[in-house]
Amino acid sequence: MTDSTAALAPKATELLRLHQAPEILQVINVWDAISTKVVADVPGISALATASHSIAASLGYADGENIPVDEMIDAVRRIAAATTLPVSADLESGYGNPGETVRKATAAGIVGANIEDQMRPLGEAVAQMSSVVRAAEAEGIDFVLNARTDAFLKGKDRDPEAVLADAIERGRAFLEVGATAVFVPGLLDEATVRALVDGIGWNTVSVINVPGSLTPAKLQDLGVARISYGPWTQRVALTALADATGELLAGGALPDNTRPLN
Repeated sequence: MTDSTAALAPKATELLRLHQAPEILQVINVWDAISTKVVADVPGISALATASHSIAASLGYADGENIPVDEMIDAVRRIAAATTLPVSADLESGYGNPGETVRKATAAGIVGANIEDQMRPLGEAVAQMSSVVRAAEAEGIDFVLNARTDAFLKGKDRDPEAVLADAIERGRAFLEVGATAVFVPGLLDEATVRALVDGIGWNTVSVINVPGSLTPAKLQDLGVARISYGPWTQRVALTALADATGELLAGGALPDNTRPLN
């Protein structure tokens, strides 16, 4: 363990504790230093997550590893430096070398990561997650791997029962090689979430909330460990900006509840 990773160790251990606690963990997704500072100042926030889609968009790139890995690492470094809270980074599928990408991320102050399986063959996906776990172990901290399966995102034209079975099989396999949680993005109904928790394990399933998703209280009752919000937090901010622009051009004024930034 280097001096820099030793300084991260308490944050990593705290992020792991938050995932394992009985209370559901809500991480709000940020994309730059100022969004990080704004969210981190809200009472009740205990950890943050980056959104790769949002970071890419803010820098002029399309989602899907179109942003060069060094630019992504620089972006998450700025985010980690803007807060004392633990930060988990969305590192897409690892930019061709997930273990090395996670090593770079920890050097940048990151103590957890999402890594996508992109529905690669199961053996390849497990090897990918295992490489991340080994890289994190070499850093000597309690790094949190939120291993993502794209079973639902890529399985919309398949039999729903087969998609669910794939998600459960992959989730179990990722946990077996050391993942902390299994991220299953998609607009999931109560029966599906219940089946995922039953199949993968209580307090090990991570979900994204989008418009129409189950409430945090319901997800906690169902045994979900973590909720994130992906690019939707940036979309909320940009919607407010677009609405304010229209209001100003129509002769209106800035909203009275506009907050000053420190």
